[in-house]
Amino acid sequence: MGWKAAEKLITKWKILRGDNVMIIRGKDKGETGTIKRVIRSQNRVIVEGQNLVKKHVKQGQGHEGGIFTVEAPLHVSNVQVIDPVTGRPCKIGYRFMEDGSKVRISRGREASGSVIPRPEILKMRRKPRPIEPGPKDTPIDVVLEKTYDAKVGIGMPDL
Repeated sequence: MGWKAAEKLITKWKILRGDNVMIIRGKDKGETGTIKRVIRSQNRVIVEGQNLVKKHVKQGQGHEGGIFTVEAPLHVSNVQVIDPVTGRPCKIGYRFMEDGSKVRISRGREASGSVIPRPEILKMRRKPRPIEPGPKDTPIDVVLEKTYDAKVGIGMPDL
């Protein structure tokens, strides 16, 4: 990526992994799908089952070669989130609810103004949190040890 393209990176993303989107430009115009992956360094998204291209892979150790069909990335400006009420593509805005929570709403000419829920897939972690401590984790008894007390003078520097 050149420096000109790097200047135009999107800082605040409104499209998230797991959103239902419609492709508004390109060879798959009008098709819908779910966002499988977001590539923020290139302003691109991969839509599940759309923008399929043939990829020629050379045979190597551990894998076979051949011609495979893969999903190519689309620029984020070529997709729009689908309004959950009307089923048509819409822009996304943000609004604060009465309880103080920030939600996404549908905006645009034919939008209903309804809340667009966060995708369920974002609640799951890609890598599960480790349950048992690893070799570099600090033992719990060392963590709970009291090493500083201002009243008694424990841990005070000698001045």
